Amino acid sequence: MQAIESLLEQCQRLSRDDRGKLARIARAMSLVSDISRSDLMLYARLSDQTGLLVAQSRPRSIMPVYTRDLVGRTVGPGEDVAVVRTLRWGYRSRGSRRLIAGGAPVRQEVWPIRGEEGRVIGALDIEANLIAYVRQKSRSRVFQRAVRLLLRMLILDEVRGVEGLSPFGQHDGILVVNHRRKTRYASGIATDHYRKLGYLDSLVNRHLSTLDTGDYTMFRQALEDGACHEAEFTERPHLPGALERVWIRKAIPLVSYPIGVPWWEPWQWFRRRPMGVLFTIHDATEERRKAREQKIQSAMIQEVHHRVKNNLQTVAALLRMQGRRSKNPETKQILQDSVTRIMSMAVVHEYLSREEGQAINIREVTQRIIQQTRQAALTPEKQIRLVLSDGNNLYLPARQATACALVINELLQNAIEHGYETSRTGTIQVDLVDEGDLVRIVIADDGEGLPQDFDLGSTTSLGLQIVQTLVQDDLRGSFSIRSEQGVENVVEFSKSILEGEQSWNEQE
Repeated sequence: MQAIESLLEQCQRLSRDDRGKLARIARAMSLVSDISRSDLMLYARLSDQTGLLVAQSRPRSIMPVYTRDLVGRTVGPGEDVAVVRTLRWGYRSRGSRRLIAGGAPVRQEVWPIRGEEGRVIGALDIEANLIAYVRQKSRSRVFQRAVRLLLRMLILDEVRGVEGLSPFGQHDGILVVNHRRKTRYASGIATDHYRKLGYLDSLVNRHLSTLDTGDYTMFRQALEDGACHEAEFTERPHLPGALERVWIRKAIPLVSYPIGVPWWEPWQWFRRRPMGVLFTIHDATEERRKAREQKIQSAMIQEVHHRVKNNLQTVAALLRMQGRRSKNPETKQILQDSVTRIMSMAVVHEYLSREEGQAINIREVTQRIIQQTRQAALTPEKQIRLVLSDGNNLYLPARQATACALVINELLQNAIEHGYETSRTGTIQVDLVDEGDLVRIVIADDGEGLPQDFDLGSTTSLGLQIVQTLVQDDLRGSFSIRSEQGVENVVEFSKSILEGEQSWNEQE
């Protein structure tokens, strides 16, 4: 709605109340467009012979007249005769015309929208494919009258409470109930929906009190409030062995105006007469069933991640015990390295056990790895600071997050083990840089630097070999090492999930 309001600001001739009225009409257009199966276009008056298209709604249940967005265009003399005529003279225009694109015949009807003291402030252009228009005219007279009432209410800014309504669906049924609570029209889809509840007879002329559904309650609420209502009901069919159904109902009050009273005059609105309620019925049974299954599946996956995390921690604890018993320094170091790698993977599974399917915040994972490294790899005689630089959160999918966790762990361990062999103090800094689609991880230390004959391609370091494999195969990125004052490890890769998923599927 912000775009509509910004367009309305261009209409200097309109008052604030007039602009507010047009904005409310624009919000209600989508619902009316779906029920009437028409393209609706709202024009605000710029001058006596020009208008600005500020809102456009296309029906979802049929092919719309216009497939592209036209909002923002200006019409003037010679461009859209019916719209200009209505804006200038303030009376309804109707007729048939052909679209330039494709030459499809279109039925057009334009209604004036009036503001304070009956001034024309805009126009509602109602257009429908001629075939759809003929089909609509062949439907029940009751339904046609309900649609006309709804369109007239829209023009008068009388369609209220649409903000909380879900979109109208292609397979939604329609009921029209008069003010005496008798059903006067039931679409074929609505009839099928109620047959699922066990109501096999015709719904027409049936009183709402004879239906064991939520229609009666919603009817009363809609007429009392004069606003649209939506509610979800779970109802059990009156059929042996039938499962309960989930329905989403919308109730739209219908209002008429006495003959002889100008319908555009606001001071005459107290004479309006409630005509009934138009119901839309959506069968949400299958959607709710799938949602429940997905919720159960998600809970099971979270439980699996939780158990994996616990099992990894158990394995890490066993390796720690084995390391403490070992008398060989080299064996102790190998076991310690294995513990840190396992704990890095456990951190990712811990996050997945909380929010399965959600992207993982790498900044939080890195902070946890740094804490674990401080506890496990740093001895009291070495005063080495591990710092995570400030920055925005960085979110990645689970598979990339796991690879990143292992890479960060290996590079931290490598910096501690080889960068400070002769010194006791120093700083290791981790930078996480998000550059849109590109992610850069930089781990830099102020230690002793690399040997002069160091070659990353022929290194025998297991940790660096693991990093190269993870970056190239899992992250599909690049890894480089620079040594000036200390060592700077740089990992770069794309966040593109599509590329990553494609490469992983090829490997599998």
